[in-house]
Amino acid sequence: MEKKRSLGTVCIQGGWEPKNGEPRQLPIYQSTTFKYTTSEQMGRLFDLEESGYFYTRLANPTNDAVAAKICELEGGVGAMLTSSGQAATFYSILNICEAGDHIISSATIYGGTSNLFTVTFPKMGIECTLVNPDADEEELAKAFRPNTKAVFGESIANPALTVLDFEKFARLAHSHGVPLIVDNTFATPINCRPFEWGADIVIHSTTKYMDGHAMTVGGVIVDSGNFDWEAWHDKYKGLTEPDESYHGIIYTQRFGKLAYITKATAQLMRDLGSIQSPQNAFLLNIGLETLHLRVPRHCESAQKVAEYLKSREDVAWVNYPGLPGDKYYELAQKYMPKGTCGVISFGLKSGRKGVAEFMDKLKFCSIETHVADSRTAVLHPASHTHRQLTDEQLVEAGVDPAMIRFSVGIEDVEDIIEDIRQALES
Repeated sequence: MEKKRSLGTVCIQGGWEPKNGEPRQLPIYQSTTFKYTTSEQMGRLFDLEESGYFYTRLANPTNDAVAAKICELEGGVGAMLTSSGQAATFYSILNICEAGDHIISSATIYGGTSNLFTVTFPKMGIECTLVNPDADEEELAKAFRPNTKAVFGESIANPALTVLDFEKFARLAHSHGVPLIVDNTFATPINCRPFEWGADIVIHSTTKYMDGHAMTVGGVIVDSGNFDWEAWHDKYKGLTEPDESYHGIIYTQRFGKLAYITKATAQLMRDLGSIQSPQNAFLLNIGLETLHLRVPRHCESAQKVAEYLKSREDVAWVNYPGLPGDKYYELAQKYMPKGTCGVISFGLKSGRKGVAEFMDKLKFCSIETHVADSRTAVLHPASHTHRQLTDEQLVEAGVDPAMIRFSVGIEDVEDIIEDIRQALES
């Protein structure tokens, strides 16, 4: 049995393995289309009878190489890049849901995802129930309905920093015949691999740590291949019964463990088209090559910043799963013993007014919509990413109206702490 490569080696070597005389660096296949010598072969490609490239909206060699690298990092069987993390979330649900269906999601998730689930999906006939991730299994089980098709959560919630209890959610999902979909953006596969704890599908906003340099927006869906769609044949007819748009192909019968990701690529990407550009995939791959080096630095520095904030009298509270005593410390030690992420949330005793004053006085820790890249950034979720939510909805999402989201970069941590100190004291 071949030994699995370490994650650091996969970050460098995964996805692209050049043959003799081929480019060492992954090439950018900057082409919308691909040439063939016979009409018959092109037809077989359109019928999914043969693998290959014919139009970049469906597949591109650069994109496939990067998707394969991420797939190996997560331990999946197949992956598909998307134009953004939001597109990955959308496709991961729509691939198995349609009008009349229902999903369950942890309430402590990214504001954009919450809006997608509670505002946009209902317009498409897909209902969502938000649940408290800390509730016991008996309480959570009440949210399931006969038409529930998926359970969704974030490994580390943005920005609440709730750590998902994977085993609890996987048990509940599987006992009701539905897959667990996990957004693993903040933890990354360097610190957490949700498939090892029962998750079935993993998504990422690759815009964050995977890119790591705020260069390119993107997303990815990774399939574990572990969920048995045929065991719930009547629930997932899009996978288990003929797709008339492909001459009656049945994905589970033709593609086995690759059924879910093949349908997402061949059907959803064909019809909706949120493909990542080859240029962006190339830039993402450069970021991935240092992911295993950057993530430990983010975590190490965030730990020191969190400890510093905790020591200050003008700081009301600090959320960071790496802090002993944090509500999610034990879950973090179980699922992410090497570290969590570089993002901290905290509040000031001066309240919401003090938040704006503090942020405005920072010198190089910049106010940005972004999070989880090499530069330290700060944001007030209630005024920015979660601005559309009421104070009541903010609390339900685990977001204190006075919460500061602080994304620790990979600059010298002493400089980061000094910038925080002068902003608080001035």
